[in-house]
Formats: sequence, C-alpha cells, structure tokens
Amino acid sequence: MRHRPSGTVTFLLTDIEASTDLLQRLGDAHYANVLADHRRLLRAAFEEEGGEEIGTHGDALLVAFPRARDAVAAAVAAQQAILKHSWPEGVTPRVRMALHTGEPTTVAGEYIGLDVHRAARICAAGHGGQILLSLTTSTLVKDSLPSGVDLRGLGRHRLKDLHQPENIFQVIHGDLPAEFPSLRSLDAFPNNLPRQLTSFVGREREIVEVKRLLSTTPLLTMTGPGGCGKTRLALQVAAEMIEEYADGVWLVELAGLIEPALVLHAVASTLHLREGPDRAVDAALRQYLETRELLLVLDNCEHLVAACAEMAEALVRSCPRLRILATSREPLGVGGEIVWRVPPLSLPGPQGEPSVQSLLQYEAIRLFVERTTAVQPGVPLTPQNASAVVTVCRQLDGLPLAIELAAARTRALSVEQIAERLDARFRLLTGGSRTASRRQQTLRGALDWSYDLLSQKERGLLRQLSVFAGGWTLEAAEAICSGEGVEPQEILDLLIQLVLKSLVLADAREERVRYRLLETVREYAWDGLIESDDAAAVQKRHLAWYLQMAEQAEPELTGADQRIWLDRLEVEHDNLRAALEWSKVDESHPGAGLRMATAVWQFWNVRGHFSEGRAWLETMLSRAPDAPASVRAKALAGAGFLASRIGDYDGSITLCTDSLSLFRQLGDLSGMSQALFFLGVAAVAQRSYERAKTFFMESLTLSREAGNKRRMAIALNSIGEVARCQGDFDAARASYQESLALKREVGDRYGSALTLGNLGYVALHQSDYDEATALFTEALSVGRPLMSKVGIAVHLAGFGGVAAAKGEYERGARLLAAAENLLDLLGASLEPSDRDEYERSIAAARSGLGATAFAAACAKGKAMTLDQAIDYALGGAEPAGPAGSAPFSNGRH
Repeated sequence: MRHRPSGTVTFLLTDIEASTDLLQRLGDAHYANVLADHRRLLRAAFEEEGGEEIGTHGDALLVAFPRARDAVAAAVAAQQAILKHSWPEGVTPRVRMALHTGEPTTVAGEYIGLDVHRAARICAAGHGGQILLSLTTSTLVKDSLPSGVDLRGLGRHRLKDLHQPENIFQVIHGDLPAEFPSLRSLDAFPNNLPRQLTSFVGREREIVEVKRLLSTTPLLTMTGPGGCGKTRLALQVAAEMIEEYADGVWLVELAGLIEPALVLHAVASTLHLREGPDRAVDAALRQYLETRELLLVLDNCEHLVAACAEMAEALVRSCPRLRILATSREPLGVGGEIVWRVPPLSLPGPQGEPSVQSLLQYEAIRLFVERTTAVQPGVPLTPQNASAVVTVCRQLDGLPLAIELAAARTRALSVEQIAERLDARFRLLTGGSRTASRRQQTLRGALDWSYDLLSQKERGLLRQLSVFAGGWTLEAAEAICSGEGVEPQEILDLLIQLVLKSLVLADAREERVRYRLLETVREYAWDGLIESDDAAAVQKRHLAWYLQMAEQAEPELTGADQRIWLDRLEVEHDNLRAALEWSKVDESHPGAGLRMATAVWQFWNVRGHFSEGRAWLETMLSRAPDAPASVRAKALAGAGFLASRIGDYDGSITLCTDSLSLFRQLGDLSGMSQALFFLGVAAVAQRSYERAKTFFMESLTLSREAGNKRRMAIALNSIGEVARCQGDFDAARASYQESLALKREVGDRYGSALTLGNLGYVALHQSDYDEATALFTEALSVGRPLMSKVGIAVHLAGFGGVAAAKGEYERGARLLAAAENLLDLLGASLEPSDRDEYERSIAAARSGLGATAFAAACAKGKAMTLDQAIDYALGGAEPAGPAGSAPFSNGRH
C-alpha cells in the first residue's frame, strides 16, 4: 500500500444509487459482474489521478487525493467511463459521487474526524450520475478546474449527519448529465430535527435494525440507562428515514416538562396545531394525524410514562400511517409496542491488547479518539497509550456520554491519568457542553435523573444491589437485599421495575436469569449505599450468603456434579472475591473468610487460579489463628498443593507438613492421606521418586483404612506417575487403570481425564499410537469443560508427541509448540514424566523437519488460539489463521 495522503486531503466517496433494486433486477450472478466492472472502471480512473483507495463498504468506494483538482478530474473520468462501458442487460449503474476536503488526523493508517463523515453525507444527498462538492473543495478548485469542467451552486443544505449546513456544488461537464432532482437533504422534507455540533460515530447495525423494526410496528421505544445515547441514535434514525415520511419527521422534546397534562400540548405545539373552543387538543391531534404519513420522535418519556403511553396508544389506534419512535428509561407499556434496548458502544474483549489499527473497529474506541482529537489534536491513539484508552472505554461500559466527558478531560490530563482516576469517575467526568441539559453535562447528573424517578423501595434496592460484584441471581438478591422495610417476596417485582427502567440488566443463561449492573451504575449506587450507613449490614449478609454457597459446593467439587459447581463458582468468582474482602473487616465472623477459602480451594486448583487461591488461603490463615484445627489443617493442605502447582516446592512442603501434623493430632485419616499425597507431589516435582513413592503408598494405606475411594484413586494415579518416571511402564499402566476404575465409580470426571491422559503417555512410550490417540481424545473430551488450561496443554503435548512419533513432524511441532506456548503464558510447566516425553517428541520433530522448517511449524503452532489448537489436535483441518486477537485468548486460566 502506498503512503496515504496527509495534511490537506480530498476525500472522494462513491456509491451506486438504488443498488438493492439493481440486485433484485439482475440477480446475484449478474449483479456481481456489474459490481466488479464498476469497481474496475472507478479504480482505474482514480489511480490515474493519484488517488489512494482507503476502503470499501458494500458497493461504496472511499479514495483520498493529495490535491482537490486531481480528485475532481478523477470523478469526471470515472463517470465518463461508466457511461461509455457496455453493461450487461442494458443496465447502467447510476453512481453518485461526493468530494470533501479537510485536514484529518491519521491514527494507525485510519483517518479520524468529521471529514469522511461529511463526504458520506454529501454523497447520500445526491443522485446517480451526479458529482457533488463541498464548499471547501469548490473553493480550492474553482480557479484551476480541469478542462471542460464547471461548477453549479446548489445552495445551502442540512445533511443527514445533523451537523452544520453545507454549501454544495455540482460538477458540470459536457459529457455528463447536468439536470437532477433536488438534493435529498433535510431541507427537502418537513422536519424539525436539531443541528448537532459533533459527528455521529458507529451504530450502523443499530440504525439498520431500528429502521427495520419501525417498518413493522407503529410504536418502538428505545430504552437504556442514562448516557447510553438513546436520543442521539433516535435523531440519527429519524434523519436516515426522513424520505420515507411524506408529512415529515418531528421531534418532541419532553425532558423539560413537569406536568403530564402538557404532553399532548407539547406534541400539538411541535406540529403547529391549536386547540379551539369546540375542539380539544387530543381531538385536534387525532384529526390531523389520522391521514398523514409521519414519524413522531418522543424524546425522554421516562418521567411522564403514563401520559406518553396514554397518548401513544390513542394515536396509533386511530392513525394508521403514523409511526412513533420513543426514547425512555423504561417501556411505555402499550399494546403492540416493540421495546428495543440501546446497547453500549462496541468494545474490545478482555483477551490481550489488539493492535492500534484493529482497535479502531470498536465504536467506543473510535468515539473516544474522535472526540479527543477534536479537543486536543495532539493526543492520537498510539501504541503507548492504547492500553489506557481501552481501560477508559471498558471502565465506562462503552457509554457514549461517559466517553465524551472523559475525552473532554484530555485538555488537562493524559489518557493514562484519566484511566488512573476513574475510581473517582463522578468527580472526574464533569464539564460537558454548556449547551447540553444539566443532566447531560456530568455523568452523575445523568444517573441522578434516573434515580430521582425511582420509588423509595426501588432506590433502596438499587443501593443494596451495588454490593454484588459480577452479577447475582434472584435468590441471592432475596437473601441479601431484603429487610429495611422490603420483604423477600417484593424483591422480584422491584427487580423487574429496575430492569424496565434500564438500571439493572437481565441476562438469560440457560434456564436461569442473572442480573447485573453496569460498572458506572454500580459505583453510583455504591456511593449511595455508603452514604446510607447500610453498607456494613449488607456486606455481612453478602458474606453469609456466599459462605453458605462455598460450603455447599465443597463436597460437590469432587463428585458427579463437579462441572455444574465449577461453572457456578466461576460465574460467582467476583462475588467470592468480594465476600473474602468483606471478611477482612467483619470482626463478628473472624473465621468466615478462612472457611470460605478452604471450601473453594479445589475450584481454584481445577480452574487454574493457583497463585490467587494460595494467596487467599495464606491471608485468611494469618487472620484466623484461633480457627478450629480441622479448618486450619484443610487450608494448609490446600495452600501447600497450590504452592506446588506454581513451582514453590519448598513452600509446599512446609505448608503440607504443618497440615499433616494437625491432621495427625485430630486422628483424621482422610486428611492425613491428603497431606501425604501433596507431599508426594512436591517430591515428584523434585525428582525424589523413592521419597514420593513412600508418601503415596502411605496415603493409599490410610485412604483404604478410611474407606475413601476417591483418595485411593488419587494415590494410585500418583503411584503410577512414579513408576512411569522410573521407566516401569507396565506397573504404571496397572496403577493408572486401577485408579481410573475408582474415579469412574465415584464420578470424578476431572480426575478421570487426568488419568486417561497418563495412560495415553504410557501408550505413546510403548509405541501404541492408535491407543494413545484414543486415550488423549477421550481425556480431552471428558475433561475439557472442567480442567484448567494447564491440563489442556498436557493433552495437546500428548497429541503432538503421537504425531511426531508417527513421522507427522510438522503437525507434531505445531501441537507441541502450542502446548509450550500455553504453559509459558500461564507460567506453568509439565510434570517430570510428561516433560521427558515432551522433550523426546520435540527432538524427533526437529530432527525430522530440520531447524528452519521446525521453527516455522512452531511459529504456526504458537499463533493458534486455544480452540483452534484443540480442534487441530482432535483431527480438525489446519486453521487458516488466528481466530482471535491473541493466542489462547478465550476463557479463563
């Protein structure tokens, strides 16, 4: 790609008028040929004059020129080429073109600012075969027009971007048509849509969807929390649809009204109607609208919902060609109403950090960059500040108002400083446009508007809901948020009201609904909870509820329903963390945090949260020195095992030895068996195999004495590991098989998957490749929903070893590299027995491929995402390219 023009740039935008009709007339195949020929002709003309193609969208082309004169010459040449070309079916595509000149900012090769938007809106106002110029472009070229070209002034027009009016000029040339209908600008249709001072960013999908829905219903209500952009989106939809309503598009602004009775009068006033002595205002409205084709935009209905609903219902019943587009924090509740929730602006996901260029595809990022560029041109998006920009937009939930307020702060703060101060967002995000309403000038003002419309009980519940982190269930809300004058049976109705009023979000997950707050709303509500002096009581109830859940989950984490409980705890992980934090300051329950951490340490282990789990256990142990010995012994064992998972074997031995001592004092055979097993794990990692075998055999003996089949199975698996490390593969196979039978008997799917993988490594070493493949496949199929990414990496390495052993060196290298890359990302390593097999497989693949080909295959393996690597291991096709922005980015560790 050539260097894109910078400084003063003239944009030339083209599109085919009525392209959908053309497609329907020609059919897919013929239309594709027409589209290809059209692009070929245009590109040849544009390249001839030095244009740089920026992008395509559907049938549209966007091209940038360093000189305005060259852009005009290119447009004329392109239109001439279209007219001269012999088109199939005798159908000539009618291409409209628009030119606008500006000084756009370039970020990662993308143009940012109003200029591209302006060219698009000028183009949309034109007709097929017409070339239109903005005032800026016409001024630049009027004294140096290409030969045979003249300009005709078409007057001043308001365009559908709702930005300031534009003087538009038409290119005149002897070879081109000169007479066209009036421009499709806002001035050509009756309306009262207000002029906007800033560009409209993104929302293309939403505009299409709302326009589609409005064609199917007489009443559509756009809902969402304060600051989500309901009004701006509604205005843009209205501008886009203005040609479809012969009698106009009319905005009725209701935010300033207080009396419900004035709603009818506000609508009548907008339509220039007057009531008379013999005709009430409602009758005047119905009589006027019953024969008219008109779109009525009712903005900010939430504080006048009943009056708006009554009026809307009466009008849509008697006025068949009327359409009403309403914005409100809650639905109007009218029969036939379609309720459409305005989503936040699109955001990058939590995986890694995409490139600067790819970030600009996200609406929230683009809005922040455009608004920042407008107020502080020297602060573009760069590799250095990209992470801070992403943090700001994520923390602000993709809410347009919040993002615009944050961008305004770049006059005085760097993006990094803004990101650091977002914990105080309601003090930071002030100072919006002085011409905006008070509630739109600050983020707090937007939320105050919603909060003030709630009942006392709704306000109280919203405050208490802020105690949740990451969402909640109805049962949790009923247990934690009832009291203080609210009965548990009232919670559901109150929750529904908060959902309807766009303050609580409801997400359906399988057969259960889970609720959550946007982080911005949660912080607002939390401030209110702190001010109400109820925070401590609500936190205690929160801690009690999640302690009960953790202790209910503890025995299930190793039973037949372990996947259900692992998934449940994963969903509630943020709440568990919050409850553990509450426990630090709850002096009335000093051991509650230790009990909770002890109950869920197996969850942390299986799902790979090794360091976090160990940290919580050790923190809670230090805070509860007087906790019962049984609880401390279990906590020490869990912390010790998690320490071994991150390679701290000395720390693991110390913790597990202390645990074993307490279990012996208690005479707890199962506990002793577990602590001995964990000591054996640390010994294996240190390659002290005989010492490890002693620990595992003693653990097995105690487990049998206690009748604990699950612990027996675990000990047998580890005895097999020692045998494999010592090269006795027959003994290893026998121990693994006995372990697997017991694990299946007790329903331990996670443990079964690990043992199946171990059997796969035995089969691999004994050159039974079909058996090894079958075992690794079963292990991954059984364990994938349960195990951490470390476990998945072990199985990927096994598949890679099989491929390398069979002479499929490139496939083996890719899978082995994928496994190694995943372990590196997690800061983990293979067990000694698996590591030995891995290194043999690596050596075989390197020898079979040669150094250069081996390195290339490894690079492809490391580029795969986790899902791609698993699919490839299970026999899927080679992935065409990374599916995500970063390797192994999906899901938690």
